[in-house]
Amino acid sequence: LKVIMDQVLSHASEAHPLFRQSRQSRTNAKADWFVWADPNPDGTPPNNWLSHFGGPAWTWDSRRKQFYLHNFLPSQPDFNFHTPEVQDWHLENVRFWLDKGVDGFRLDTVNYYFHDALLRSNPALPQGMAEFDTIPYFMQDHVYQKTQSENLGFVERLRHLTDSYGDRAMVGEISAGHRALQVMADYTAGRDRLHMAYSFALLGPNFSARHFRDTVEGFFTAAPDGWPAWAFSNHDAIRHPSRWSAHGPADKLARLSAALLLSLEGSIYIYQGEELGQTETDLEFSELRDPPGLTFWPDYKGRDGCRTPMVWDDSPLAGFSTVPSWLPVKPEQAARNVMSQKADPASVLSFYRRMIALRKTQPDLRQSKTRFVDFPDPLLGFWRGDAVFCLFNLSAQTQVAPAGWAGTGLLAEGAEVQGGLINLKPFGFFVGESRDRPKP
Repeated sequence: LKVIMDQVLSHASEAHPLFRQSRQSRTNAKADWFVWADPNPDGTPPNNWLSHFGGPAWTWDSRRKQFYLHNFLPSQPDFNFHTPEVQDWHLENVRFWLDKGVDGFRLDTVNYYFHDALLRSNPALPQGMAEFDTIPYFMQDHVYQKTQSENLGFVERLRHLTDSYGDRAMVGEISAGHRALQVMADYTAGRDRLHMAYSFALLGPNFSARHFRDTVEGFFTAAPDGWPAWAFSNHDAIRHPSRWSAHGPADKLARLSAALLLSLEGSIYIYQGEELGQTETDLEFSELRDPPGLTFWPDYKGRDGCRTPMVWDDSPLAGFSTVPSWLPVKPEQAARNVMSQKADPASVLSFYRRMIALRKTQPDLRQSKTRFVDFPDPLLGFWRGDAVFCLFNLSAQTQVAPAGWAGTGLLAEGAEVQGGLINLKPFGFFVGESRDRPKP
């Protein structure tokens, strides 16, 4: 058992003693521990930076007669990493947990630590590039608000400290829009930065062979020695069986995506309930808790739909709690509970167990390099190392792959091998082993 701590270093609570002291005056000992800026002559914030959760990234404080920066909620002021003492203080906090014996850290918003010291305004994104056209934050290109060059220096200090404790690991969350793959590559390049990083590159609506191939190849082209962490769902994204529901039924998508995800080169992250084929919870406005959902309803319902409780059984509260929980358990989610799937060999949970076991027993799936095969959409095919071949049909139509295949099937659904051809039914997939790999 390994324990990875979630470390949120970029910001604190407005109730934190350090911020309470910082906001008292411009001259106290912690005055520059957070990001403060004078207003423009007309009283407006110093630049056009926006908060993820709506409105400016700046809030006025009457005591200092200045604005303070918050990339998220006004109750979450950003630390000023340009102050050396702030960096040292954070490193000591990290050391505290290392001394306690934790095995590593998940670093929240790891590319947000530093901001542009000149507070230059962000340019607009070109028209059509916004990820969410209902949220103003995504209309800017945040070249000055985050992902500054100084950030890598602090990441290297974190790596040096973590490495001094031996077998430890750091994974960073990258939020960088259209630059996500390049930033992932930069932050994992060499042996002095993050051990691995994940982004939102595979957490969007795009469900195509070309997109998956371009994402994986794009990362390794940018960082041949880097190590990615791949995920299809997490606490900030619509659950992928619902996100990709226009392409096929939830259970078929759940199995296909499990086989694909667990065949990828890098580390794999499975979000709670994903192994059950869990779908997004449909919530009423009165049931929401997530600030951006409350702000941008109904066009954006926030992240509560993927954060509802884990469902363990068919009891009234799904075995998660004995009292009503922060978010409700709806019948659609309760139906996909652990106990009902545990003994069913045809369940999504049973398939996840088989696929995870295959990854554990096949070194090529864990360690070997990837070579894609030039199949047209909707087929996605690649070799892992010299022996393991993976093929996926990302469509609701039967597909035939002229793979010239000769070998042993390891795990497949909706797949039939005939005379070197692999026939895949809708959302079918095939993972096999061969010692006679076709020549490029």
